[in-house]
Amino acid sequence: MELIVVTSLDALCRQQACEDLAAARPGSIVVLHDLLENGTVVRRTFTGAGGIERGESFLEHGCLSCAVRLDLVPGIERLIQDSLGKGTPGPIIIGLAPATPAHAAVTALNEKLAADRATVSSVILALAPDALEDHIWDAHTLFESGFTPMVEDERTPGECLIGELAFADTVVVTEPEIVPPDPEGRERGLHLVRQLAPHADLAASAGEVRPGRHHYLGSLARTAPGTVPSDKVPSGTVASGTVHGTDAERTGGAGTRDASPFTTVVQRVERPLHPGRFRQALATLAEGCCVVRGHLWIASAPECRIAIQGVGPRIWLENTGAWDDVPPTRVPAGSGMPAPAATVITATGEDLDAAEFGHLLTSCQLTDEELASGKNMHDPFGLEQAG
Repeated sequence: MELIVVTSLDALCRQQACEDLAAARPGSIVVLHDLLENGTVVRRTFTGAGGIERGESFLEHGCLSCAVRLDLVPGIERLIQDSLGKGTPGPIIIGLAPATPAHAAVTALNEKLAADRATVSSVILALAPDALEDHIWDAHTLFESGFTPMVEDERTPGECLIGELAFADTVVVTEPEIVPPDPEGRERGLHLVRQLAPHADLAASAGEVRPGRHHYLGSLARTAPGTVPSDKVPSGTVASGTVHGTDAERTGGAGTRDASPFTTVVQRVERPLHPGRFRQALATLAEGCCVVRGHLWIASAPECRIAIQGVGPRIWLENTGAWDDVPPTRVPAGSGMPAPAATVITATGEDLDAAEFGHLLTSCQLTDEELASGKNMHDPFGLEQAG
């Protein structure tokens, strides 16, 4: 049986997308899952015949992950069993609770459901493009902005959306009628989606969604810390001073009228970065960037692959462990450690200067004298050495 997972930041977009997907696929069953305050979970099931089933449960530890594992997945299991007996023709459309990480839901479904009985065919992000920039630059947490009842969830709306954009195979433009339209914001949002999710189909409506595009391992790889987006190169991407691609090469039917105001700069540095100089340059590198992603090779922790991610006003580093297939070593003399150790950063923003970005990052590299000295360097970021 086909499962279509719909993820979204807000309930309005999720509701609209699920309704439109069901209308485009007669015989579908729609399951809407919501986590309320105090651990209350509500699951509503809508059938093509107009039937509605409502279930409510209480979880002692009412987090989004527990709500998926302990309520949503068992409910989908029962629904599949009933549907197989009745010969239900359509897919099951699963509308996740707002801000639920799609990777957590799909992983839980894959672990519990037999592949010969049900398969996740699509993971769809329902998104109002005119709100994307506002969400990215929102410095509040999901709880503070009213998207989740979980006080402990420290993600910002932008961090949530960037994760969902990476995992989803399709982005559906969803514009609830209750929200006043913003044509200029919509245009900018569509351009930004193309930059941030070059792997995804961008569908103007639920009827344009192509089934069967979900590849679980590929989606997981895109969401791993330190991953650099590389499935396709969107229009406006600059690497080593070269612009690649055209809008005509992009997949999906949600069109834009004007050239994109956004640029994605890709920069690779082969030598380790001086931790002090990089710390001083970091704020300038991130300034004006909607999203910064990649991995770093820092001289104060040369054995470690350091993930970097910035969304809107927040940026952070994470030690992801030792470089693959590279033995632990001190900062070497000469040209440095063999591949894959390197710094690779992608930055997406408006009117980014690729040459200036590249010059600033290159200036953070160790000099010949610093490489030859082999001295240990102070770690201003508090990064722990791997293994």
